[in-house]
Amino acid sequence: MSPEPTAAVRGARPTTDRARPPRPSSKPNGQWKIDGTEPLNGNEEWKQADNGLSVRERIEQVYSKGGFSSIDPTDLHGRFRVWGLYTQRKPGIDGGRTATLTPEELEDEYFMLRVRIDGGQLTTEQLRVIAGISVDFARDTADVTDRQNIQLHWVRVEDVPEIWRRLEAVGLQTTEACGDVPRVVLGSPVAGIAADEIIDPTPQIDEITDRFIGDPELANLPRKFKTAITGHPSQDVVHEINDVAFVGVVHPELGVGYDLWVGGALSTTPRLGERLGVFVAPELVADVWHGVTRIFRDYGYRRLRNKARLKFLLAEWGTEKFRRILETEYLEAPLPDGPASPQPTSPGDHVGIHRQKDGRFYVGVTPLVGRISGPSLAKLADLIEEHGSARLRTTPHQKLVILDIPEDRVPSLVAGLDALGLSSRPDLFRRSTIACTGIEFCKLAIVETKVNAAAAVEQLEERLAGIDLPHPISLHVNGCPNSCARIQTADIGLKGQLVTIDGEQVPGYQVHLGGGLASPLREEAGLGRTVRGLKVTADGIADYTERVVRRFLADREADETFAVWAHRADEEALQ
Repeated sequence: MSPEPTAAVRGARPTTDRARPPRPSSKPNGQWKIDGTEPLNGNEEWKQADNGLSVRERIEQVYSKGGFSSIDPTDLHGRFRVWGLYTQRKPGIDGGRTATLTPEELEDEYFMLRVRIDGGQLTTEQLRVIAGISVDFARDTADVTDRQNIQLHWVRVEDVPEIWRRLEAVGLQTTEACGDVPRVVLGSPVAGIAADEIIDPTPQIDEITDRFIGDPELANLPRKFKTAITGHPSQDVVHEINDVAFVGVVHPELGVGYDLWVGGALSTTPRLGERLGVFVAPELVADVWHGVTRIFRDYGYRRLRNKARLKFLLAEWGTEKFRRILETEYLEAPLPDGPASPQPTSPGDHVGIHRQKDGRFYVGVTPLVGRISGPSLAKLADLIEEHGSARLRTTPHQKLVILDIPEDRVPSLVAGLDALGLSSRPDLFRRSTIACTGIEFCKLAIVETKVNAAAAVEQLEERLAGIDLPHPISLHVNGCPNSCARIQTADIGLKGQLVTIDGEQVPGYQVHLGGGLASPLREEAGLGRTVRGLKVTADGIADYTERVVRRFLADREADETFAVWAHRADEEALQ
């Protein structure tokens, strides 16, 4: 067996986390290989009785015919998720009632439907089908997520079978887009076309999804399971905050392959993933992925859902034990030691105009905070085809990348994109701002996000016009503590909550400062800091951001980044 990695492995990241393993307890943790498979809570009971894949037949044959009132509550609040369906929030319920009302009181008789887009790879035909579904069944809604999916709202259960028929006719699906299952596989948006690509991960993404998505053996995991794969040196798939990730590297003896990371996730107890120190050959990626996923299935904690992510198991085991279990129980042979990937040298959002390896160009654009519409998606499909292409990609940064544009057609495409509100310029804040769904549709949210974030971006672009920022400053806005918008890894992260102003509770945000993932600006990922009592009201995002950015520009030393400054600055400077 290859030597096991230690903390001295080059490139190993410090854990810098707050996710701790469960304290010793007389109660079992629900680890199948240790405690047996007897369900220890109601959630595990219904998953074991029927893990959710079979609910599709009931949706098609019963619920779509009987309407919302005919849906079994356990199917509605559990198994529907396996097919990308969540009930959305009933309009008019303020954030102060989020934690006090039951799901039945919070939910509307409409659904959010998540279209699964593995690797972010889309054709214009597929885009046009999504656009048509948005127009016909989702009141024109369409949000590009930071997991490379597209989410639609206002969907009725009566329309779901027809939506599935349309999606599957063009090779799209909603299978395991949500729930305690292997969710969408993040992939480099420039896979197969970037001139500086180390390896094209598309074959590995395809093999994983073809072999394992919809597999009943993997459809009852302890919690959600997130995957990322990239072969681009920008490390453009936020690999440090996924349960399992493969990052392209060049082994000095074995050639091109992947560096394996496990155990990353944010939410209320953030933990950065860690390298196992192994090299994974391309042909072994799917088997290694399968092994890590089965470790999670068999050893993951199931008794308490707030301790059920893979990060908690890794915190208990450490990387040495995790690697040993993977190699001895789940793989046919040990994996060789491998090198760490070097620090990225370019941004991973791919905004702007870039030459492909074949001489054509790709153009990365910014839908403001990921929000677009069905009619705009249809126009975008037309525009892309008019300029000689039929391909585009979604990104893990709520962006879109249009591929295969001939050089002489780039200016015309950019003008057409601008007319659709899709900027290809590296704008001051538009480029680096993302926001979750927020209280408009999400039952967990406390505060509005997308509207507030978009308004802040527009105000900041006006107020700070002419300011020469040394680098983009990321602004991530989240409607609750769960960090779908990755607040702990942003320069400025805003966590939705109620704040007290002059004795009155109003919607607002707790501020996180100085977080970030590996990038040209930082060698290693790190979590942001919080300052006790530092809160921002929902309508005060632009005011606070302008104030702290101007203070940074006045106080920074030499080539200091915002994140470095934010971690060293006095609390007074951050107010």
